[in-house]
Parts: sequence; C-alpha cells; structure tokens
Amino acid sequence: MQVAGSLPLDSRQGRGVIAATVLASGMVFLDGTIVNVAARQIGVDFHASFASLQWVLNGYTLALASLILLGGSLGDHLGRRRVFLVGVVWFALASLGCAVAPDVRVLVGARVLQGIGGALLTPGSLALIQASFRPVDRGRAVGMWSGMAGTATAAGPLVGGYLVQHASWRWAFAINLPFAIAAVLYCLRSVPESRHAGLGRQLDLTGTGLVALSLGLLTYGTTLAGADGWGGRTLGLTAAGVLTMLLFVWAESRRRHPLMPLSLFANRTFTGSNVMTFTTYGALSAMLFLFVLDLQVSAGYGPLVAGLAPLPLPLLMLLLSARAGALAGRIGPRPLMATGPVIAAIGMAMTARLDAGHSNYFVYVLPAMVVFGLGMCCLVAPLTATVMGSVPADDVGIASGVNNAVSRTAGLLTVAVLPPLAGLTGERYRNAADMTHSYRIAIGICIALLLLGAVAVLFTVGRGVVKRAPVAAGTS
Repeated sequence: MQVAGSLPLDSRQGRGVIAATVLASGMVFLDGTIVNVAARQIGVDFHASFASLQWVLNGYTLALASLILLGGSLGDHLGRRRVFLVGVVWFALASLGCAVAPDVRVLVGARVLQGIGGALLTPGSLALIQASFRPVDRGRAVGMWSGMAGTATAAGPLVGGYLVQHASWRWAFAINLPFAIAAVLYCLRSVPESRHAGLGRQLDLTGTGLVALSLGLLTYGTTLAGADGWGGRTLGLTAAGVLTMLLFVWAESRRRHPLMPLSLFANRTFTGSNVMTFTTYGALSAMLFLFVLDLQVSAGYGPLVAGLAPLPLPLLMLLLSARAGALAGRIGPRPLMATGPVIAAIGMAMTARLDAGHSNYFVYVLPAMVVFGLGMCCLVAPLTATVMGSVPADDVGIASGVNNAVSRTAGLLTVAVLPPLAGLTGERYRNAADMTHSYRIAIGICIALLLLGAVAVLFTVGRGVVKRAPVAAGTS
C-alpha cells in the first residue's frame, strides 16, 4: 500500500480510495433526503404526531451538523482512516436500529445516532481524498467525489419513493448495510492512514458542546416559527442560539487547541468559499425540499413521479463534476464559481413557472432541471477543492469539518426559516394556489442567496489556481 500523498488517481489503490469514500459519504447524503418521502408512512405506521416526524428528520441533521467539526478534529488527532472506519460501522449499526425500530421514540434515537456516525465519517471522506492523492490528481478526485455524492443526495427522493411504494419505509434505512460493508472492505484494502503530525491529543469538548447547543437552539427556535409565528418564544430561542454561537467564537479564540481554529478565516479564500458554501447549500436544500412538495401539490404529480422529476440534476453532476474539477485545476476556480450560481439561479427561476395549468414535465420541469444542474456542476467541485486547497496541508481534516458544518447548518436553517417566511404555515401548503404563491417567494429568496455567493467569490477568491504544499505522509 502506497503512503498518503502519493497515490495516482488512475491506480487500483486510487480507485479503491474513491470507492470507499463515495460509498460511505453517499449513505449520509442519501439519508439526508430519503426520509422526506418516507415520513408520511412512518407517521401512519406509528400513529406519530407531526412534531415527532419533524424530529425524525431534524434529529439526524442536527446531530450531524453539531458534531461534524469534532469528527474532523478527531480524524486529525487519531488518524483519518481510523475515525472514518469507526464512523462507517457506527452509521451502519444505527441504520439497522432505524430499520427495526418498534416505535417513533426509538426511531428518533436511532436517527440521532445515525447523525453522530455521519459526523465521524463525512469530514474524513474528503480529508482522505485530499491526503491520499498526488497534488496533480486532487482536483479531479474531489470532482469525482462531489459528483457521485451529489448524485446520492438528489437520488434520495427517488429511492425513498420507490422503497416506500413497493416495499417498506424500513428498507430506506436497511439499504445502507451493504454499502457500509463494501466501504469498510475498500477502506481496509486501499486507504492509507494520515493524520495532523503537529497536533497533541487534547480535544475541544467545550467548543463541541457550545456549537451543539447553539445549533440546537437555532433549529428549535426557527422551526417554531411555522407553528407559533415570529413571536416571543421563537425570537427568544433564536436569539439564545445566536448568543451561544458568539460565545463559541469567543471561547475558540482563547483556546490553545480550538475545535475550529479561527486563524483559518484569516485566509480570504477560505472565508469567501465558506460564505458561498452557506448560500449555495442553503438555497439547494430549501429548493429541493420545496420543489418536490410543489410538484405534488401545485402540479398534481404523484410521490414517485415527483421523486423522479429532479433526475437530470444527479445525472449531470455524475457526468460533469469531475470535468469541472479538472478545468478549475487548469484555469483557476474563480470563473466557474462566479458563473455557476448565475446559471443555477436561472434554472431556479424557470421552476417558478410551475402551477396547476403549467405542469408538463418536458416543458416546465426538464429544461429548468437541466439549466439548474449545469450551474451546480460548474460550482460544486471547484468550490470544494478551493476550500480544501486554501488551508495548510495538515489542516485538511478540520477544514473539511468546517465546510461540512457550514453546508449542513445552511440546509438546516433555510429549510426551517424559508417556509414560514414564504407563508407556508399550518395547513396552507395543502392548497395549490397558496403553495404556488409561497413557492415563488421562497425561490426568489434562494436565487438571492445564490447570487450573494457569486458576489462573495468575486471579492475573496483570487484569479489563479489555488496551490499549497503536498499533504504530509502518514502511516499506512
């Protein structure tokens, strides 16, 4: 087995690294969306309240977003391959717990455990790619990972719809087990170990607790807006979450070994890329969530057909992301990162034409998904490679953790905040006219987020190719 930092992408071992990281992270991305389709049947089987169903969704995402920084830090301290393997096995066992859950409380607990496993393996997947391959191959490797992982995310509603309709919602969780076994085998055979050579063994548990508390308060507070409006309890909990986040930043500035080194944000490229990550993935999460719902309510699509509708997006990501990563490696990431959001915004705007009288897939859905997909292909791989390439070689694990935390937090908050802002409260989403009106408002906000990300790139990311020293080799 070759040591970290020297693998060619086209070698057998290099392909094994890609297979291990894509299989494992694909499970996490798949489960981030697949339950949206399964939630209704879960409620029927368990006679669960809507609040319980919310926690089936939010418990997973909240645990993932809260602990993903710790997962990156653990990999840097203890070995990225080792922590990645623990995360894969943990996630698989938690998925089994979800599949056999006897009631909704056990299911919510298992979903939280799933999120913890995802927080251990997700930052490790990108860090292992960055640490394993030769510098010349990293952009293309990240592009391949982005395309395949993005495919898993967008395929979630399709896979979920098929399994719920033809088998059982429990298979939406059990399907993870064979992927986890394959990921473990590829990892043991192909992935070299690497770690941050200069770190001690101290971990920032105070910072972990503060960021988890902050995200919990923000999520709970903003989710309440749908039922309570923007009243005292909603604003109070949200404000407490913001204050706790500020306390987290203050605490990190005083620690010798912080969970999130604030020095990373002294780099304009790293800061601007994470701003773009927040705006892009916030817009993407809210758009995909509301788009599938709008297809069913406003356009009259069935659940399975609505899940199939965004299929051009994952197909384009699979076909073009690696090429976009390679192109960014030659001409620099800035052109693609600036134009990609604009193209994606045009595709989003095209979906706003949908309503009860304008629902033909080939006229109103397919062209919009193709344009939107092309925009996402332009920006996703260069964005990820820019974040990872803008930090010192030994900080790739924590950089991956920060970037993943930013993207997860963005999706968590936009899905909670945008529906009530757009007027989707109570039972209004059941009415086609109300749903159409609110969807167009939400899409307008998502378009603004995408364009804001493009502006951030123009002011922070340089014109050249992001370069840094190769990753130090670890033990194999």
